Amino acid sequence: MTTIGDQLQQVRARIHQACAIAGRDAAQVQLLAVSKTFGPEAVRAAHAAGQRAFGENYVQEALDKIAALQDLRAELEWHCIGPLQSNKTRPVAENFDWVHSVDRLKIAERLSAQRPEGLPPLQLCLQVNVDGGANKSGVAPAELPALARAVAALPRVRLRGLMAIPEPAEGFEAQRALFARVAGLLDRLRSEGLVLDTLSLGMSADLEAAIAAGSTMVRVGTAIFGQR
Repeated sequence: MTTIGDQLQQVRARIHQACAIAGRDAAQVQLLAVSKTFGPEAVRAAHAAGQRAFGENYVQEALDKIAALQDLRAELEWHCIGPLQSNKTRPVAENFDWVHSVDRLKIAERLSAQRPEGLPPLQLCLQVNVDGGANKSGVAPAELPALARAVAALPRVRLRGLMAIPEPAEGFEAQRALFARVAGLLDRLRSEGLVLDTLSLGMSADLEAAIAAGSTMVRVGTAIFGQR
Protein backbone atom coordinates (compact mmCIF):
# COMPACT_ATOMS: atom_id res chain seq x y z
CA MET A 1 0.00 0.00 0.00
CA THR A 2 1.33 3.42 -0.97
CA THR A 3 1.89 5.68 2.01
CA ILE A 4 1.77 9.45 2.32
CA GLY A 5 5.55 9.38 2.65
CA ASP A 6 5.88 7.46 -0.63
CA GLN A 7 3.56 9.86 -2.41
CA LEU A 8 5.44 12.85 -1.05
CA GLN A 9 8.64 11.38 -2.44
CA GLN A 10 7.00 10.94 -5.84
CA VAL A 11 5.79 14.56 -5.88
CA ARG A 12 9.22 15.83 -4.88
CA ALA A 13 10.70 13.79 -7.73
CA ARG A 14 8.24 15.44 -10.15
CA ILE A 15 9.28 18.87 -8.88
CA HIS A 16 12.96 18.08 -9.29
CA GLN A 17 12.42 16.75 -12.81
CA ALA A 18 10.31 19.75 -13.82
CA CYS A 19 12.96 22.11 -12.47
CA ALA A 20 15.70 20.26 -14.34
CA ILE A 21 13.77 20.53 -17.61
CA ALA A 22 13.13 24.24 -16.99
CA GLY A 23 16.76 24.88 -16.05
CA ARG A 24 15.80 25.93 -12.54
CA ASP A 25 17.18 25.07 -9.11
CA ALA A 26 14.69 22.81 -7.31
CA ALA A 27 15.41 24.75 -4.12
CA GLN A 28 13.50 27.64 -5.72
CA VAL A 29 10.21 25.73 -5.59
CA GLN A 30 8.46 25.06 -2.29
CA LEU A 31 5.98 22.21 -1.94
CA LEU A 32 2.78 23.16 -0.12
CA ALA A 33 0.87 20.03 0.94
CA VAL A 34 -2.85 20.75 0.72
CA SER A 35 -4.35 18.85 3.62
CA LYS A 36 -7.96 20.06 3.44
CA THR A 37 -10.52 17.34 4.33
CA PHE A 38 -7.75 15.10 5.70
CA GLY A 39 -7.35 14.76 9.45
CA PRO A 40 -4.48 15.59 11.78
CA GLU A 41 -3.09 12.07 11.43
CA ALA A 42 -2.46 12.67 7.72
CA VAL A 43 -0.57 15.87 8.52
CA ARG A 44 1.47 13.99 11.14
CA ALA A 45 2.37 11.36 8.56
CA ALA A 46 3.47 14.02 6.08
CA HIS A 47 5.45 15.80 8.79
CA ALA A 48 7.18 12.54 9.65
CA ALA A 49 8.19 12.32 5.97
CA GLY A 50 9.77 15.76 6.11
CA GLN A 51 6.92 18.03 5.00
CA ARG A 52 6.55 21.32 6.88
CA ALA A 53 4.18 23.61 4.92
CA PHE A 54 0.46 22.78 4.75
CA GLY A 55 -2.42 24.47 2.93
CA GLU A 56 -6.00 24.61 4.18
CA ASN A 57 -9.14 25.91 2.43
CA TYR A 58 -11.69 25.88 5.24
CA VAL A 59 -10.99 28.05 8.26
CA GLN A 60 -12.81 26.11 10.99
CA GLU A 61 -11.46 22.76 9.81
CA ALA A 62 -7.98 24.26 9.79
CA LEU A 63 -8.32 25.73 13.26
CA ASP A 64 -9.37 22.35 14.65
CA LYS A 65 -6.38 20.74 12.95
CA ILE A 66 -3.94 23.37 14.18
CA ALA A 67 -5.21 22.83 17.74
CA ALA A 68 -4.90 19.05 17.43
CA LEU A 69 -1.31 19.45 16.21
CA GLN A 70 -0.26 22.08 18.72
CA ASP A 71 2.71 19.94 19.79
CA LEU A 72 4.13 20.42 16.27
CA ARG A 73 3.22 24.11 15.91
CA ALA A 74 6.80 25.37 15.93
CA GLU A 75 7.67 22.99 13.08
CA LEU A 76 4.62 23.54 10.86
CA GLU A 77 3.80 26.42 8.50
CA TRP A 78 0.08 26.92 7.94
CA HIS A 79 -1.21 28.52 4.73
CA CYS A 80 -4.80 29.68 4.20
CA ILE A 81 -5.48 29.11 0.50
CA GLY A 82 -9.28 29.23 0.31
CA PRO A 83 -11.66 32.17 -0.16
CA LEU A 84 -11.68 34.33 2.95
CA GLN A 85 -14.72 36.20 4.23
CA SER A 86 -14.51 39.26 6.48
CA ASN A 87 -15.97 37.44 9.48
CA LYS A 88 -13.17 34.86 9.36
CA THR A 89 -10.17 37.18 9.19
CA ARG A 90 -9.47 37.35 12.93
CA PRO A 91 -8.84 33.62 13.54
CA VAL A 92 -6.80 33.49 10.34
CA ALA A 93 -4.71 36.48 11.40
CA GLU A 94 -4.15 34.89 14.80
CA ASN A 95 -3.33 31.33 13.71
CA PHE A 96 -1.93 31.17 10.17
CA ASP A 97 1.50 32.01 8.78
CA TRP A 98 0.42 32.75 5.18
CA VAL A 99 -2.75 33.77 3.32
CA HIS A 100 -2.78 33.20 -0.45
CA SER A 101 -6.31 34.31 -1.27
CA VAL A 102 -6.39 38.06 -0.62
CA ASP A 103 -8.38 39.66 -3.44
CA ARG A 104 -9.57 42.95 -1.97
CA LEU A 105 -8.17 45.64 0.28
CA LYS A 106 -10.76 45.22 3.02
CA ILE A 107 -9.58 41.67 3.73
CA ALA A 108 -5.92 42.73 3.84
CA GLU A 109 -6.73 45.66 6.14
CA ARG A 110 -8.57 43.39 8.55
CA LEU A 111 -5.75 40.84 8.57
CA SER A 112 -3.28 43.67 9.24
CA ALA A 113 -5.32 45.12 12.10
CA GLN A 114 -6.00 41.71 13.66
CA ARG A 115 -2.50 40.23 13.42
CA PRO A 116 -1.16 39.97 17.00
CA GLU A 117 1.86 42.17 17.53
CA GLY A 118 3.79 39.32 19.15
CA LEU A 119 3.73 37.26 15.96
CA PRO A 120 5.87 37.71 12.83
CA PRO A 121 4.20 39.56 9.96
CA LEU A 122 1.49 37.56 8.20
CA GLN A 123 2.74 36.61 4.73
CA LEU A 124 0.26 37.49 1.97
CA CYS A 125 -0.30 36.66 -1.69
CA LEU A 126 -2.86 38.40 -3.87
CA GLN A 127 -5.15 36.04 -5.77
CA VAL A 128 -5.51 37.04 -9.42
CA ASN A 129 -8.37 35.99 -11.67
CA VAL A 130 -6.01 35.78 -14.61
CA ASP A 131 -8.37 34.30 -17.20
CA GLY A 132 -11.71 35.78 -16.13
CA GLY A 133 -13.19 32.28 -16.06
CA ALA A 134 -15.93 30.78 -13.94
CA ASN A 135 -13.59 30.98 -10.97
CA LYS A 136 -14.72 34.39 -9.75
CA SER A 137 -12.27 34.66 -6.89
CA GLY A 138 -9.35 36.95 -7.48
CA VAL A 139 -8.64 40.53 -8.40
CA ALA A 140 -8.84 41.49 -12.07
CA PRO A 141 -5.39 42.04 -13.61
CA ALA A 142 -6.20 45.68 -14.38
CA GLU A 143 -6.93 46.35 -10.70
CA LEU A 144 -3.91 44.47 -9.41
CA PRO A 145 -1.25 47.23 -9.28
CA ALA A 146 -3.34 49.57 -7.12
CA LEU A 147 -4.29 46.75 -4.75
CA ALA A 148 -0.69 45.54 -4.49
CA ARG A 149 0.60 49.00 -3.60
CA ALA A 150 -2.08 49.45 -0.93
CA VAL A 151 -1.49 46.03 0.63
CA ALA A 152 2.29 46.45 0.60
CA ALA A 153 1.91 49.59 2.74
CA LEU A 154 0.00 47.86 5.55
CA PRO A 155 1.65 47.06 8.91
CA ARG A 156 1.99 43.56 10.43
CA VAL A 157 1.60 41.89 7.04
CA ARG A 158 4.07 41.36 4.22
CA LEU A 159 3.07 41.12 0.59
CA ARG A 160 5.03 38.25 -0.95
CA GLY A 161 3.55 37.76 -4.41
CA LEU A 162 0.65 36.36 -6.42
CA MET A 163 -1.55 33.27 -6.43
CA ALA A 164 -3.86 32.07 -9.20
CA ILE A 165 -6.14 29.13 -9.93
CA PRO A 166 -6.81 29.33 -13.69
CA GLU A 167 -9.60 27.38 -15.31
CA PRO A 168 -8.34 23.91 -16.35
CA ALA A 169 -6.49 23.98 -19.67
CA GLU A 170 -5.77 21.08 -22.00
CA GLY A 171 -2.12 20.29 -22.52
CA PHE A 172 1.18 21.49 -21.17
CA GLU A 173 1.61 24.50 -23.45
CA ALA A 174 -1.87 25.87 -22.76
CA GLN A 175 -1.32 25.46 -19.03
CA ARG A 176 2.08 27.12 -19.16
CA ALA A 177 0.71 30.05 -21.16
CA LEU A 178 -1.88 30.79 -18.47
CA PHE A 179 0.69 30.57 -15.69
CA ALA A 180 3.09 32.75 -17.67
CA ARG A 181 0.47 35.50 -17.68
CA VAL A 182 0.57 35.52 -13.88
CA ALA A 183 4.37 35.56 -13.92
CA GLY A 184 4.18 38.56 -16.24
CA LEU A 185 1.93 40.37 -13.77
CA LEU A 186 4.45 39.72 -11.01
CA ASP A 187 7.25 41.07 -13.18
CA ARG A 188 5.23 44.21 -13.80
CA LEU A 189 4.73 44.79 -10.08
CA ARG A 190 8.45 44.29 -9.50
CA SER A 191 9.23 46.82 -12.22
CA GLU A 192 7.14 49.31 -10.28
CA GLY A 193 9.33 48.86 -7.22
CA LEU A 194 7.52 46.23 -5.17
CA VAL A 195 9.80 43.60 -3.64
CA LEU A 196 8.03 40.31 -4.33
CA ASP A 197 9.36 36.75 -4.47
CA THR A 198 6.43 34.34 -4.58
CA LEU A 199 4.34 32.81 -7.36
CA SER A 200 1.84 30.35 -5.87
CA LEU A 201 0.90 28.40 -9.00
CA GLY A 202 0.25 24.81 -9.92
CA MET A 203 -1.47 21.80 -8.39
CA SER A 204 -1.33 18.02 -8.73
CA ALA A 205 -2.35 17.96 -12.40
CA ASP A 206 -0.31 20.88 -13.72
CA LEU A 207 2.67 21.51 -11.46
CA GLU A 208 5.13 20.87 -14.29
CA ALA A 209 3.64 23.63 -16.44
CA ALA A 210 3.56 25.98 -13.45
CA ILE A 211 7.23 25.37 -12.71
CA ALA A 212 8.10 25.95 -16.37
CA ALA A 213 6.36 29.33 -16.08
CA GLY A 214 8.23 30.31 -12.91
CA SER A 215 6.14 29.09 -9.97
CA THR A 216 7.95 29.21 -6.64
CA MET A 217 5.27 27.33 -4.67
CA VAL A 218 3.11 24.45 -5.89
CA ARG A 219 -0.03 23.50 -3.97
CA VAL A 220 -0.44 19.72 -4.09
CA GLY A 221 -3.15 17.74 -2.33
CA THR A 222 -4.47 14.73 -4.25
CA ALA A 223 -1.04 13.47 -5.34
CA ILE A 224 0.08 13.42 -1.69
CA PHE A 225 -2.98 12.49 0.35
CA GLY A 226 -5.17 10.75 -2.24
CA GLN A 227 -8.61 11.44 -3.67
CA ARG A 228 -11.08 13.40 -1.55
